[in-house]
Amino acid sequence: MAHVAEWKKKEVEELANIIKSYPVIALVDVANVPAYPLSKMREKLRGKALLRVSRNTLIELAIKRAAQELNNPDLEKLIDHIQGGAGILATEMNPFKLYKLLEESKTPAPAKPGVAVPKDVVIPAGPTSISPGPLVGEMQALGIPARIEKGKVSIQKDYTVLKAGEVITDQLARILNALGIEPLEVGLNLLAAYEDGIVYTPEVLAIDESEYINLLQQAYMHAFNLSVNTAYPTSQTIEAIIQKAFLGAKNVAVEAGYITPETVEEVFGRALRAVLLIAQELPEELLDEKTKELLNQQAQIAVAAPQPEEKVEEAEEEEEEEEEASEEDALAGLGALFG
Repeated sequence: MAHVAEWKKKEVEELANIIKSYPVIALVDVANVPAYPLSKMREKLRGKALLRVSRNTLIELAIKRAAQELNNPDLEKLIDHIQGGAGILATEMNPFKLYKLLEESKTPAPAKPGVAVPKDVVIPAGPTSISPGPLVGEMQALGIPARIEKGKVSIQKDYTVLKAGEVITDQLARILNALGIEPLEVGLNLLAAYEDGIVYTPEVLAIDESEYINLLQQAYMHAFNLSVNTAYPTSQTIEAIIQKAFLGAKNVAVEAGYITPETVEEVFGRALRAVLLIAQELPEELLDEKTKELLNQQAQIAVAAPQPEEKVEEAEEEEEEEEEASEEDALAGLGALFG
């Protein structure tokens, strides 16, 4: 049997204890993170998460050991995501917040040949500080719309030189670095995170917060409307349901001419408008002064109202204007007609 170094045994034991001590265990790739940025990252994580970098084989053994001791076989699913230069990130922060923290902590980095870019790389249109030289020919050879203007290289329009996941070539690295474009990011790449029996991958954790907020708002409004329209009371909809029921009952009472303290003004107002329509057809000598005054007010309102583009809507708009007459005048006129 091959001899196993004591430090490896101790390392596996310590890693397993860390894994067992936290509810959320994430794997991160630290392979391309220089020492200084890694130390700064540790500072940012202090008090929020524990970062432990080790060998991939030892991390795998530690996960297996912790899974066995916790009697939690789901934890072993993390092993499938060990790659690159892996490290363990142990925290009480939920995986979504952890992923967001890691992404926000990344900083731009210069182009490096042979490295894949995390997102599309676009050379923006506009003048540059580059003087004419061989670099212009290299740009044009790659299809970059560059030309000389006022003694400097100018990019004629935005041009995408790399799609997310594509690898930077030597030639393109020279061009991007000369333009001052930093297409790479330095930081911890989350490989997977485990919590409560579930392994979350970056594709799941990389959510668009504004989009999800909009979706939640839409779902809330649809549920709210459904609750109100079906008269299903909840603490959020009971007020709207009662208001809707009240308005429905009030409209029925008004249409039926049923007088209550809430409907009396509208019922009498409708009656007054009906009487005025009849009064318009009567000879003027049969009308008293108050009725004539109300009819004149009605005529002035109709003249002042803007004319609709479609004649079909004219009668409806005049009727809406009539409804704006004060209830005080309405009641007074009704009393004059029947006094």
